[in-house]
Amino acid sequence: MKKQSIKSLSILGLAAIGIAGCNGFSKMLKNANLIHYSVTPNPLQDNGDSVAVNITAQYPAKYFAKKAAVTVTPTLKLSDGSEVALKSVNLVGDKAKGEGQKVSYDQGGSISYTAKVPFANAMKKDELDVKATLTNNKKDFPGVKIADGTIATALLIQNDDKVIAAKDNFVKTIPEHDTTRIFYVISQSNVRPAEMKSEEMKKFKDFVDMGTQQNFTWEGIDVDAYASPDGETDMNQHLADDRAKTAIKAMMETFKNMKMDVEKANKKGKEHEVLEKLPIDAKLGEEDFYKVVHTGLDWDGFKTLVQNSSIADKDLIIRVLTMYNDHDQRMKEIKNMSKTYVELANDILPKLRRAIIIINAEKKGRSDAQLTALSASHPDSLSVEELLYAATLTTDMNQKLSIYKSAEKMYGNDWRCANNAGYAEMALNKLSDADADFQQADRLSPNNPAVQNNLGVVSRWKGDRKGAMAYYNKATAAGPDVSYNMGLVDIQTGNYADAATSTGSFNTFNASLAKVLNNDAAGAKSTLDASNDQSAISYYLRAVISVRSNDKEGAVANLKTAINKDASLRAMAQSDCEFLKYKDDAEFKSAIQ
Repeated sequence: MKKQSIKSLSILGLAAIGIAGCNGFSKMLKNANLIHYSVTPNPLQDNGDSVAVNITAQYPAKYFAKKAAVTVTPTLKLSDGSEVALKSVNLVGDKAKGEGQKVSYDQGGSISYTAKVPFANAMKKDELDVKATLTNNKKDFPGVKIADGTIATALLIQNDDKVIAAKDNFVKTIPEHDTTRIFYVISQSNVRPAEMKSEEMKKFKDFVDMGTQQNFTWEGIDVDAYASPDGETDMNQHLADDRAKTAIKAMMETFKNMKMDVEKANKKGKEHEVLEKLPIDAKLGEEDFYKVVHTGLDWDGFKTLVQNSSIADKDLIIRVLTMYNDHDQRMKEIKNMSKTYVELANDILPKLRRAIIIINAEKKGRSDAQLTALSASHPDSLSVEELLYAATLTTDMNQKLSIYKSAEKMYGNDWRCANNAGYAEMALNKLSDADADFQQADRLSPNNPAVQNNLGVVSRWKGDRKGAMAYYNKATAAGPDVSYNMGLVDIQTGNYADAATSTGSFNTFNASLAKVLNNDAAGAKSTLDASNDQSAISYYLRAVISVRSNDKEGAVANLKTAINKDASLRAMAQSDCEFLKYKDDAEFKSAIQ
């Protein structure tokens, strides 16, 4: 606050009335207006739950009597009528008896005084007086006012701590796929009927049937076709291409002829019977639904099968593959291992003569409306991801809490359920319940940054700022919300520069407040304007910002709006020393009456 010089005030070092004039005491009293006092800041200011008092008294030359001894006691006179006496200081003249700070008669002197006192609400409309006692004869002197009130703007802080809810992993569409294979005879590309009746193919068809009933969206079918490495390169490439074509043709025919059973209630509606067999999605039988991805010689598949086999010379075979890149040279070297080649021909190569068919689809999850309804009526039918997601679909914190509690009951080992229940409980001011849930989340996921942050918020709300900071220091990996929460503690502890930095990336009431306290009125205004906060307390803070910007009209207008929104702010404004400079202004007085 602005440093204000207070002149013509008596006391610090005044001699008592009635002391003999020859000692100079009466002269000190008569010339008390020559003493210059300053109090910084003036008005006083709450800073981290304490009020610092800094007084400077300047005594002119030829003023302080040589034998004078004075005990000076700055005193806060509170609005409730009580007084708080601060530490005393002893001042002595050049020839005075006793100990104390000397004030020269010939040269005068400057006395600096500092003290700190715990803040109390009654200080908002107090005054700082100075009292003195002439120790020579124990006579007291009336107190003299040297400063007005105490600014407590930091107390405007709002509980908008950033509690972190754990994210769900719910996806509205789930990728699905299935794979089958068609194996071929050496040097042939025709599909044998038995291949279309294999157990693998039956399971593939069952997948398509199931997907059709569950309304899968079919995305496409990929086909890879291969020839075994034995044989001439160009011939094998053509053979692989042909196998891709025959595989596609076989699958198209299969899907064109494939029917799905559809059930329908009989006329009485009490039983179900198969009404008819309906075809599956027609596009599965269309050629442009298929894409050939890879064809050729499957050396990678050959290497994998050899590595996983029990062939005695498999290391030698792998070495050949490493030494030679040319296909024909590789096969020549491998065929030279006559006994080993027989094993390859019987156990490895037939598995490479194949087409691989991969069908890709998307499974649609339940709709938002379905999830909302089920989370209330049958939460046990939903997965943990569906429940956590369903809670995000409502803005009603009681509904959120109900869903999170259901999730916590059914999926008690998932830390997110307890954490998010605590998140909702904090929003509902259920501090004890939130604390218990966050503690449970911490047991399930020790040192989790999000949980540590939330435990820090609980600690701050309980008044344990040191504990809150300890949690926040372990939570920094949780992101910028943690920094913001640290800024709120900094506001309360009077570290205003740190508070402004920690909250600087946010446009909130508290971020603006931090800038006000750090003497950045312009930045505070920009932040508050960007927040779009239209609450009564935000207009009150705008009035404070206006005063600090020497904008009386803005202060009056914003105070009127604040009081219109919340009449209780009228009494706050009447005792707020932020507005002290306008206390006698008619427009201002009209605004707060």
